[in-house]
Amino acid sequence: MTPEPTFVLAGPTGTLIAEGISTPYPSVSEAAAALRDDEVPIIVGALPFDLDAPAALQAPQYVDFSHGLPHWPMEAMPNVRLDATLPAPEEHRARVSRAVQQLRAPNSELHKVVLARALRMVADSPWDVRTILQRLVAADPAANAYLVDLSPAGPEFGGAALVGASPELLVARNADQVTCQPFAGSAPRSADPDTDRANGAALVESGKNRHEHQLVIDAIRAALDPLCVDLQIATTPQLHATDALWHLSTPISGRLRRTSTTAIDLALALHPTPAVGGVPADTAAALIAELEGDRGFYAGAVGWCDAGGDGRFVVAIRCALLSADRRTALAHSGGGIVAESDPDDEVDETTTKLTTIMTGLGANT
Repeated sequence: MTPEPTFVLAGPTGTLIAEGISTPYPSVSEAAAALRDDEVPIIVGALPFDLDAPAALQAPQYVDFSHGLPHWPMEAMPNVRLDATLPAPEEHRARVSRAVQQLRAPNSELHKVVLARALRMVADSPWDVRTILQRLVAADPAANAYLVDLSPAGPEFGGAALVGASPELLVARNADQVTCQPFAGSAPRSADPDTDRANGAALVESGKNRHEHQLVIDAIRAALDPLCVDLQIATTPQLHATDALWHLSTPISGRLRRTSTTAIDLALALHPTPAVGGVPADTAAALIAELEGDRGFYAGAVGWCDAGGDGRFVVAIRCALLSADRRTALAHSGGGIVAESDPDDEVDETTTKLTTIMTGLGANT
């Protein structure tokens, strides 16, 4: 079989597949400069959650735009066992409780923080990333399936890959048109149609979830106002269904004030949104670092930008970090914590959100 791609982003609007790394860029500014100076025609890859950490961007050797994934041969999935829960559910509840206490404290400046946990899985033979991608697309054709070779981020990530299927568009730029589709607030899907509809309806009416969602919209509006005109933001969120969850989602569009603003510029201005970080961003990031440590590329952004400034970035959620030998996977899942949050509910939410990537890996939650 031919070597696996170094980058894939496949969704309803089209598919980009890159092969081979011509130039690695751990520095976002150097990658942006290479595009600006016409040294490379396109940059693809991933931004970390913490933008002070190295990125995994690359100028690929070969790029293909198409309507969907190739018909790669599907390989048998390995047997998978759960190796560790990081942290244990009890510790995640304790972290959520601590965050809620801080959120409810008098004169607290913290309004929202997203806390995550992870599962480490071990396979008895290597996963085939092409098969994972096809399983993710089959489970939810409306999502953005992605694969990123993380080697450009340095020796720590040599040969490792990030694979997942994100429902959330961070930002897309097409000429002077800018679009975003943030997600915040969720409820589980159900195989029973009546229960499923009831879960979706309850989400729309949930004050806690509407509050969480509005914090995201307000932050995106503030980030885009200096960069865009004619911002169009729906007054009420829409109900969006994925394979495992109902989400609240609000489509946002606008026009660039200056066409020199690229897709990378927009991604940097928006990331991390309160959908994966919190409000205020710096206060939430400090609490996340204290409670979780380094997230790496989970809750970062995956996408591409060409020399003309056009591009597309999705939020790096519903994903797993695959080891270089493709036998170990670290799958993350997070949930937005606000003052009204219940720790038991938050553990359940992260478990449900793990369903997408676990399905792709052929594992059980």
